[in-house]
Amino acid sequence: MNKLSQLVGIIAIAILSSVMFSSCDESFIYDYEGDCSVNYRIQFSYDMNMKYANAFAHEVTSVSLYIFDEEGILVSQVHDSGEALASDDYSIEVELTPQETYRLLAWCGIGDEESFNLPDVEEGKTTIEEMKCRMNRAYVGERAIVNDDLHPLFHGMKTLTVTTEPGTHYETISLTKDTNVVRVVLQHLSGEDVNPDEFTFEIQDYNGFLAHDNTLLEDELITYQPWSVTGGRADINADVYGAPMREATTVNVALAELTVNRLCVERRPILVVRRAEDNELVLSIPLIDYALLVKGNYNHSMGDQEYLDRQDEYNLTFFLDRSGDWVSSVIIINSWKIVFNSGVIE
Repeated sequence: MNKLSQLVGIIAIAILSSVMFSSCDESFIYDYEGDCSVNYRIQFSYDMNMKYANAFAHEVTSVSLYIFDEEGILVSQVHDSGEALASDDYSIEVELTPQETYRLLAWCGIGDEESFNLPDVEEGKTTIEEMKCRMNRAYVGERAIVNDDLHPLFHGMKTLTVTTEPGTHYETISLTKDTNVVRVVLQHLSGEDVNPDEFTFEIQDYNGFLAHDNTLLEDELITYQPWSVTGGRADINADVYGAPMREATTVNVALAELTVNRLCVERRPILVVRRAEDNELVLSIPLIDYALLVKGNYNHSMGDQEYLDRQDEYNLTFFLDRSGDWVSSVIIINSWKIVFNSGVIE
């Protein structure tokens, strides 16, 4: 009887083992329950910033994820927005076929397309090259104008080959922020107040049209105008600027805020300030050249384009003489003081 019991036990174990092995990939037992499904979840990371910290949960409010096959044909798409994105463990479940290769494209921040728009798509037909992102613009005559605080736009891509290994697999798409806020401050060296209504501000660039890989496509000249022009208060320090000032410790300054699309080293955006009364030029500078002046010693090994992609705010202070002309020998950019006639950056 004992031998019979042992024989029955051996047969039972053999049958159970056979079922467990045959339910999966012949050489793999998953959780001892026969669950051999292959699941994928896509996570997102936005640490392409100057703090090198993942700010996705704090800055990204909508996700549009497009999944293409190896040939670049759209297979599926997922869109999400709202409070769920604010979770540190946010991810999107996607259906992928084992052993197939996919190309994933994410445009984040499109939302209701108030600032940017994507083409209408059709699964099984739309190609990845067609996924171009165009910035909305208004027209004054023939001039293309953007004077809104653009909704933050992010881009990311990833290619992956799906494993046959059962379980839930996580893949991360790294994002690049395309939009930038530029703040322009005008301040009198003499300490006199600056009336913001006496000046106009604009940035000109050909950067309103992005390809699927986030490179710039040919586009018309975009004129960015401020979405906010206000007066502000600033501290003055005669010892710093070497010019006579009145005894007051603060002065009124003009502050203009503009939001522009991706800045790329191969383009040459121009910041222009004019007098409102007669349209006379006050200053005109190549924005990227000046922005890169303060990349700094700590970032010297960083490529210029990487610096522009990591940095998303540029604060520039220009000083005017008593005639209202720009004193071009001194400028402050992101808290760095640049003295051109001495080659000093402090």
